[in-house]
Amino acid sequence: MKATWNGAILAESDETVVVEGNHYFPADAINKQYFTDSNTHTTCPWKGVASYYSVEVDGQVNKDAAWYYPSTKEKAKNIEGYIAFWKGVKVEA
Repeated sequence: MKATWNGAILAESDETVVVEGNHYFPADAINKQYFTDSNTHTTCPWKGVASYYSVEVDGQVNKDAAWYYPSTKEKAKNIEGYIAFWKGVKVEA
């Protein structure tokens, strides 16, 4: 699987985990130069508290375009630390 936005490959992995229709990429599969920490947090009743990254490519910022769960609840341990995308980021094989 590959995650792309604005012509850049944000992440690429053969070992994504699909949860609720979203591909979660292992942390070592992302191209860190495109990611900056965000202060945004949301809570999922069964996964836990999500943290977000904004993505920047060629001076364009896609705020909170990626999220992850740094410390999940028990039922979501398989995606702890994995990164998923939305807000126009294409995820395809």
